[in-house]
Amino acid sequence: MKVTVEIDCTPVEARTFMGLPDVTALNDHMVAEMQKRMDANMAALAPEELMKSWMAFGSGAQEQFRKLMTAAMPAAAGFGTKPGE
Repeated sequence: MKVTVEIDCTPVEARTFMGLPDVTALNDHMVAEMQKRMDANMAALAPEELMKSWMAFGSGAQEQFRKLMTAAMPAAAGFGTKPGE
């Protein structure tokens, strides 16, 4: 035998019926806190701030990158891959 019961109620009514706690206030607090943290971190994602942090490494990092690319160019062009070249 199969019995199907259909109950038409809101989520709040279902939580109350099942004895579950009302977490609306906690949810509202969590959402507000997340919004506050996201707003605080948005400044770090601004293009000007990103460039400042990237340029903080200075010309030393740029020079190292240039040397790396210069050293990689002959290998990428195929020069020096055979013995004796």
